[in-house]
Amino acid sequence: MQIHNIDGLTVDQVKAEIARGGKFVIFTYAISILIMTFKRPTGIHFIRSGESAVPKGIPATLISLVLGWWGFPWGPIYTIQSIANNFSGGKDVTKEIMSSIDSDEKPSPAKEFMKKI
Repeated sequence: MQIHNIDGLTVDQVKAEIARGGKFVIFTYAISILIMTFKRPTGIHFIRSGESAVPKGIPATLISLVLGWWGFPWGPIYTIQSIANNFSGGKDVTKEIMSSIDSDEKPSPAKEFMKKI
């Protein structure tokens, strides 16, 4: 999945930004087609410390406002959930991303064994 707003930062720079209050978030949007409604996440957005996440969620919110309402019964429900999620700053996925980064940095025993062969 693509991470927006990371702009070539190194892992150490990302960790320093996280320590100062930065975070990784995803937003959601709803799209309805009569009796079918889809609720989907956006890509991951890196929010730097001191930066508001709400403006980054506006495109997903607009999609939901225009295309989310039209499915019954889930269209209005998913649309309201998406709007609430986006205006609250999105879903924080920092722990998951950082654990993935940390596991990529640590060599596994299997990888070390394969290097020896």
